[in-house]
Amino acid sequence: MAKIKRTYNLSERTVRSVRELSHRYGVAPTQDAVVEVAVEELERQLRYAEEARLWEAARDEPDFLAEAADLDAAYRSADEETWPR
Repeated sequence: MAKIKRTYNLSERTVRSVRELSHRYGVAPTQDAVVEVAVEELERQLRYAEEARLWEAARDEPDFLAEAADLDAAYRSADEETWPR
């Protein structure tokens, strides 16, 4: 994957943390890689929070509940055949 050079102004504390995460804890082999890991983790957390919010909202949606009930009824016997008791 091609890399793009960027310049950011970060606090001394953040720079120390990135350096420590790379060198002391081995989170990633380089400081740039630590930043990539952190951004990917933040994006993952935000995506999971959004998915949780959508599932929470679906709990009150009549169409979703009806479809879930239909699926449960359609596959109940298959579950009973394959899931241990």
